[in-house]
Amino acid sequence: MSEQINNTWVIALKKGDKNAHAFLIEKYSPSLMGYVFSLTNDKASAKDILQNVFMKIWEKRERLAINTSLKSYLFKSAYNEFINHYKKESAIIKLEKKYHESLERVAKESDDESLEKIMSEIFNEIERLSPKCKEVFLLSRKDGLTNKEIAQYLNISVKTVEAQISKAFKTLRKKLEVKLYMMLFLLRDCKM
Repeated sequence: MSEQINNTWVIALKKGDKNAHAFLIEKYSPSLMGYVFSLTNDKASAKDILQNVFMKIWEKRERLAINTSLKSYLFKSAYNEFINHYKKESAIIKLEKKYHESLERVAKESDDESLEKIMSEIFNEIERLSPKCKEVFLLSRKDGLTNKEIAQYLNISVKTVEAQISKAFKTLRKKLEVKLYMMLFLLRDCKM
């Protein structure tokens, strides 16, 4: 596609032309998907990243400043979105590691009877979650599935999985004492 034609589409996009946006998605999605997949090696993550790229382009359409070719701009945007995604995933992994370390301390300090009582309180609060939230949460914490595996299993987006898990943790954090909340991470080893 010539630079002049690219500029025409960018100008139309800046004016809020949804057809221009749809055209860019249709034109560049296949090559961008291949590129992002080569970075992530995960189809669901690649789709989420690509969706974010095109969503941000639409949201920032009026302020778009493309100093290179449109294709280069899109590939750079996809790369930057991949980096943001990677940093977010790394932060989550570090946070989970800290929780697991804290849990080990709590578990060592508790005897079997008090541990059973604590887990009973946790399970009662989990039962009170909404059905979808409870299902996603248990697949994650009890069955040990990754967010991507849950998304594929339930045929929902990874973002929906993340939102449901966050909602569950927020609800449980409000309902449970700190010590009980920390015990949530032991669910994989307990039977309900």
